[in-house]
Amino acid sequence: MTITINIEPLSDALGAAIRGIDLRQEVDERTQDELQELFARHCVLCFPDQKISAEDQRRFAAMFGRVDGGYRSKSGGDLKESATRGVMLVSNIRKDGKPIGSLPDGEMMFHSDGAHREFPYRATTLFGIRIPSTGGNTLFANLQAAYDALSPKMRKRVETLETQTVYDYAAQDRGTIGEDPTLPRARHPLVKTHPVTDRKSLYISRLMTEKIVGFDHDESEALLAELFDHAEKSEFVYSHKWTPGDLVIWDNRSTNHARTDFSDDEQRLLRRYTISDPAAPLGN
Repeated sequence: MTITINIEPLSDALGAAIRGIDLRQEVDERTQDELQELFARHCVLCFPDQKISAEDQRRFAAMFGRVDGGYRSKSGGDLKESATRGVMLVSNIRKDGKPIGSLPDGEMMFHSDGAHREFPYRATTLFGIRIPSTGGNTLFANLQAAYDALSPKMRKRVETLETQTVYDYAAQDRGTIGEDPTLPRARHPLVKTHPVTDRKSLYISRLMTEKIVGFDHDESEALLAELFDHAEKSEFVYSHKWTPGDLVIWDNRSTNHARTDFSDDEQRLLRRYTISDPAAPLGN
């Protein structure tokens, strides 16, 4: 049976809410094609009021590419599903004084998942389980719109540049980013073309872009700071206030995301799967 879905814009910047679909059920091929098209167009999709298991989320993610399945040792805890391969918990909850989640607490600057890899993650899915009353929002920045808004002079300047990206979530600011030479790094074009829409986007982030290749430190930092500030302008950003039952998928090829701070007195728990290009080598 073909599903009829309702589509509502999330903001002027990007994103759409998709209603009328129960993701505990198999999705027919025609609806899968429609969701893939909506994903490429809107960059971020939210499916509210879902009651899905980890396996339901994995099946949903598989519509958009190869679901990553590496075991995350810090995703243990007292939740029955937490031992499932491929499940990653994003949480401030502690058990016996140790975090059950695999990512740090509190605020996190704009970044793109997997940008430190030769083959970055195509997309990420996140399912809201426990949500604080205020804060803990996820901010999404439209890097395609940010590129489109550049002046012709700046577009020409950045068109052929290459960046080096580092996985260094311990960095507190750009003054300490990537100080450890053993951290994983990758090089990418500063401007990338989306393989589905052919739209160009900036591929940089304040948290992970270490430098512009071939520039001296000061020149690199000056241009990156200008581009970071531009890409994070309010007109390009949507702030998602989570509700339990929200399933959100975002395109790491066309967006950055960040997290706002929230009270230590409240719990935040979300379940994450990342999605890779099926053609990418395993482990990359």
